[in-house]
Amino acid sequence: MPHSDDFLAVHDPAATRPAHAPDAGSGRWWGFAVVLTAGLLLLCGLTWLVSVQRGLASLQQSTATRADRYAATLESTLDRYEFLPALVSLHPFVRGLLESPNDPDRVAAANHYLAEVNRRAHASATYVIAANGIALAASNHGQPGSFVGTDYRFRPYFQIASGGTLGRFYAIGITSDEPGYYIAQPVESGGKVIGVTVVKLNLEWFQRAGNGAEPLMVSDDNGVIFLSSVSAWQYRTLRPLPPALQAELEKTRQYHDRAVTPLPLEPLTSPVTRWLADTTLDAGARLVRVRDDAPTTKTTFAPDGAERADRYLELGRTVGPAGWTMQVMAPLEPVLANARNATVAAALAYACICLLLVNWRQRRQRARDMLYSRRLLEAAYDELERRVEARTADLMAINEKLEEQVAERTRAESELRAAQDELVQASKLAALGQMAAGITHELNQPLAALRTFSDNTRVLLERGQLAAAEGNLTAIADLTERMGKITSQLKLFAGKARPVRRPVVVRASVDHVLALLAPRLAAVTISVTGLDDLPGLAVRADELKLEQVLLNLLGNALDAIATAAPQHGRIDLDVQADGHAITIVVRDNGTGIAPEALPRLFEPFFTTKETGQGLGLGLAISSSIVREFGGQLSVANVPGGGAQFTLVLARAPATDAADPARTVSAPQ
Repeated sequence: MPHSDDFLAVHDPAATRPAHAPDAGSGRWWGFAVVLTAGLLLLCGLTWLVSVQRGLASLQQSTATRADRYAATLESTLDRYEFLPALVSLHPFVRGLLESPNDPDRVAAANHYLAEVNRRAHASATYVIAANGIALAASNHGQPGSFVGTDYRFRPYFQIASGGTLGRFYAIGITSDEPGYYIAQPVESGGKVIGVTVVKLNLEWFQRAGNGAEPLMVSDDNGVIFLSSVSAWQYRTLRPLPPALQAELEKTRQYHDRAVTPLPLEPLTSPVTRWLADTTLDAGARLVRVRDDAPTTKTTFAPDGAERADRYLELGRTVGPAGWTMQVMAPLEPVLANARNATVAAALAYACICLLLVNWRQRRQRARDMLYSRRLLEAAYDELERRVEARTADLMAINEKLEEQVAERTRAESELRAAQDELVQASKLAALGQMAAGITHELNQPLAALRTFSDNTRVLLERGQLAAAEGNLTAIADLTERMGKITSQLKLFAGKARPVRRPVVVRASVDHVLALLAPRLAAVTISVTGLDDLPGLAVRADELKLEQVLLNLLGNALDAIATAAPQHGRIDLDVQADGHAITIVVRDNGTGIAPEALPRLFEPFFTTKETGQGLGLGLAISSSIVREFGGQLSVANVPGGGAQFTLVLARAPATDAADPARTVSAPQ
């Protein structure tokens, strides 16, 4: 597309007119064609102008949003480091160095402090300058290109800070040859400036903050662009610099050996462009163009290799305490492309309307054909109705079969649910069988004590020592009560779970499971955390099924510990709660789970134990129970050895105390 001074040039359709003139007999059609052509030109022109106007308004709004975001990002970075030099100047190491600049110990202490501050603040460099302009200490001491010993008297930021005010300056470092933003803070003592603390920030990241589709640049109060997403525009000027200012830049070596030349940026000045800018754009926005002689104007800018546009919507924002100007350049090519597309669409719509008018005039000539076509259509419609009726009958038959299949699947699901309940009960009874040895040991001790107390009581009664016999009878009663608690726990666990869910106190369920596993848990170290903070913590579940899940997880942990390190076994049970869910974590230091077994761990009949030690149904049933509660059960290996099962359940309203029927004693 050829360039012109204005991007508003409209293609003249007259160029496509036939070269020959119509004959005299076609004067009527010639007049009709002229009217249609004039209407087409008017429609295309209005459509193009309205599309461009709306596109500019939308582009301005989106660009303004991005410009505000870029400005806020840069402002927040500058504000974050604004007071860092002042804080550094207050440290005793810095003041001690300025009072005794030749003391090696103070120089070393200041260098170490500056390096630590610079590392924590993520700045480019932090250094201290004496009143004579010589850098005494720096964060990059001992490194190639260290600032220590460099004379900075010619730098404006040092001159400003030496006068007692905060100095700000953007320049290219004379030692490191790296650009940065310098903040200088005067250090005063006894009413005079004894030195300057300086922090240098690298702002090169900001020129990569854009989205890659629009140039972004920041210029100082002299109009020099020191940050730009287009590398060829960096260290160019928005306007020609006066000779005095050019000499001042060379004297202060602000941009080192970079050549500072004007950027060929100029506003679009055609009448239509000015009208669009006046009626559409806000203050601070303008339409500009980078001339063809600007370097890299035609080089690739976007990742896809497309040429960079030379016409932009420019938006400016003032940023930073130093009076910088940030400019976002949004390409106008998408707006112009949309306007061209809208114009083409309007022309096509206009042509379609003209064709419809011609077609309407020809319809009367095709009346007979239309009548014949209507008869054919009616016949086809009748045939279609017959086919639809036949298809409807087929669909009804299929629907009946589907209803039968749905009923059959419903029955199958009911049977599956019943079988699942039976598996749950079988799993509980299997767990009871595994606990039989421990429970037998638990009952043998009180039975032996009962026999001893009974023999002693008989002897005491024969001797007439009633007080001693009464004490033995009291001990016998206590032992009987203890045995009753043990057997009541087994009876409660062996019963079938009720299907009704209600709030279940987590502490009561955990205590009950710990009491059941007390003989096996005596050989390991178990830690329970998180329950003392919220004693009434509850979940919505079935208490027996929840205890079965916990019993299964703790039993698996005990089995893993017995295989790995039975003498140093440890189980951690941690309970965490938030506003909607409760998380129970069971962690052990056992053998862990093989990576190839993790995906299949919750499958029925899959087990990692030896033959005869389990059917592989425990975790499958536990996972099914948790899903029934609306929760989630997951497993992962713990770094360093062991496995961790995480149980997440919906939280129920807190309860002050557990259900009396479910309260059990702690393991003894």
